[in-house]
Formats: sequence, structure tokens, C-alpha cells
Amino acid sequence: MNNVYIDIQRSILNSEKLLAVLIDPDKFSIENVTRFFKKVNKSITTHIFIGGSTVEDNVTEVLVSEIKKHTKLPVIIFPGDVSQITDKADALLFLSLISGRNPEYLIGKHIESISRLKNTNLEVLSTGYVLIESGKQTAVERVTKTQPIDRSNIQRITDTAKAGELLGMKLMYLEAGSGALNPIATETIVKVKDEIQIPLIVGGGIKNIKQLENAYNSGADMVVIGTAFEECESFFDDLRK
Repeated sequence: MNNVYIDIQRSILNSEKLLAVLIDPDKFSIENVTRFFKKVNKSITTHIFIGGSTVEDNVTEVLVSEIKKHTKLPVIIFPGDVSQITDKADALLFLSLISGRNPEYLIGKHIESISRLKNTNLEVLSTGYVLIESGKQTAVERVTKTQPIDRSNIQRITDTAKAGELLGMKLMYLEAGSGALNPIATETIVKVKDEIQIPLIVGGGIKNIKQLENAYNSGADMVVIGTAFEECESFFDDLRK
């Protein structure tokens, strides 16, 4: 495909809001793909994210291959580890955990991934990943051994996002974490959006249509929903085209 980023920019210029469904291969059975994507394809979903904090080797590739049979939406790897890289997808979020200070997730994993990426046609999207405290410890914290930024420290969050942009990131991702008790505060989204010029992704803790609309109205260009769909697929009924 190799035009995912251009399409995201075009959508933003046209004031179109984007919605990504995040599928964790550890929690999603391949037998559910057909049924699940009948609902996805009837919804306002624009992108599919695939990934998780801990996924066994080859599971991601098998799942992506099956998903591609059932949707024309771009499939983007949201990797928890280099083992999740697969050429079957359209693009890869090249995530740098800029809210943390673990060098493995700032640059180490990226170096490790290069030998795999050389053998793919994936569109690589440099993404600043900012983990924000959400009321509970998340899998991202445990796996990366990093601390999230306190959600009340909006200036720190904003400065971190701006630093990522100045480092050359193409996308900025504000993350509350899977199963977050609290979504990213609207005030935080507003301030970050005012500060940066690159597309803003917001995910974690969004469980209903009102929270989704709040994120959009505050400036999120793309919202990512995962756990809410895992727990209640009827959420799709509120998101029909």
C-alpha cells in the first residue's frame, strides 16, 4: 500500500476523523475474524491496528493474513516486540516510548528490528509513544519497565510530545494503556494538539461513544479502541456508517 501516511494527512486536511480498531493477537481467536469483520466493515472504522505487549512468534502473521481476506482497510502493526513484524501488513508504527527512559524502548528494539524490516515492504511510520498514567498499572508499564507520566502533569506531557515532533516523529500517540480506568483527559488532548503540527493519535480507556466524541472534539485526529470491543462488540452498533 505504502500510502498510509499520505492518506492520514489527506483525511485530516478534509476534517475527517479516523478510528482504529486495535486487535491483540493474544486475546483474539482467528475463528472470530469473519464474524468480527462483518461488524467492522459496516462501521466508521478506518484502520486496523494489530499488536500486543506479549505475543508468541508467528501468531501475528497468521492473524494478519486472515484479516486481509476480510477487509480492505489498512492493517498496521502496533508492535510490542520485533517478533510481531510481518510483511503481510501494510504499515508499521515504529514506536519510540519517549515518555520512558528505558533505552531498549527508545532505540534498542528499533535497531534489533532492522534486519527484519529490510526484508519487508512495510511502510514505516515513526511514532512518538507517550504513556500517561490512567489509574492502574498497564501491560505496557510491566513489559517496558517504565513509568507513565502523571496525568495531572499536562505541561510535561505536552513538552514530551513536542520534543518527539522536533526529533522528527511523523505521528504522536497519547496512550492511557489497555484497560485504562481513565481515558486521556480532554484538556491534555487540547494542549498537545495546540502544540504539535503532526497527526495526533489517542488511545486507551475509551469505552463509549461520548468518550470517543470528546477525544475527537478535543483534537484527536485518530482514536484507537481495543478493550471496549473485546468486552462488548455491540459498541459497533453505535459506530455504523
